[in-house]
Amino acid sequence: MKKLVFILSTFVALTFNNNVVAQGTIVDVAVGNENFSTLVTALKAAELVKALQGDGPFTVFAPTNAAFAKIDSATLNSLLEKKNQKALANILTYHVVSGKLAAADVVAALKKGNGKVELKALNGAILTVLQKDDKIWLKDQNGNYSEITATDVMGSNGVIHVIDCVVMPK
Repeated sequence: MKKLVFILSTFVALTFNNNVVAQGTIVDVAVGNENFSTLVTALKAAELVKALQGDGPFTVFAPTNAAFAKIDSATLNSLLEKKNQKALANILTYHVVSGKLAAADVVAALKKGNGKVELKALNGAILTVLQKDDKIWLKDQNGNYSEITATDVMGSNGVIHVIDCVVMPK
């Protein structure tokens, strides 16, 4: 537990300096970070950029390029096609929660929920946040896990938490 608090405190301290400088919307933040280029491509293909540039606030669990690389390339390429726009939008909105949940909010909810909290994603499906092995994880509807590897990347309309796997709704 001490390790978890230290890690979260470190992330908050490191990202605090970023919070002082206005970074634009969460989409602007993602566009400005090369580790999110696949996510940005997917957001454009799903026509979700405008929605996530809105007022929000939003909490985005953002998969990195390495997270997207874990998906079979043929499947990923197929999802990026216009004919699969609806399916891609469903997957991407599963990574977004209404409201701004900073790391401290997530930790408080986990404490209140005995290490587990369920969040309703924008696509209407449930995303479970769990604390185990001194780490914070997302568990998707298929029972797959994604580790939250960085927290509190602030945008003017919400917050991004970085994850290491793409979570999938049923």
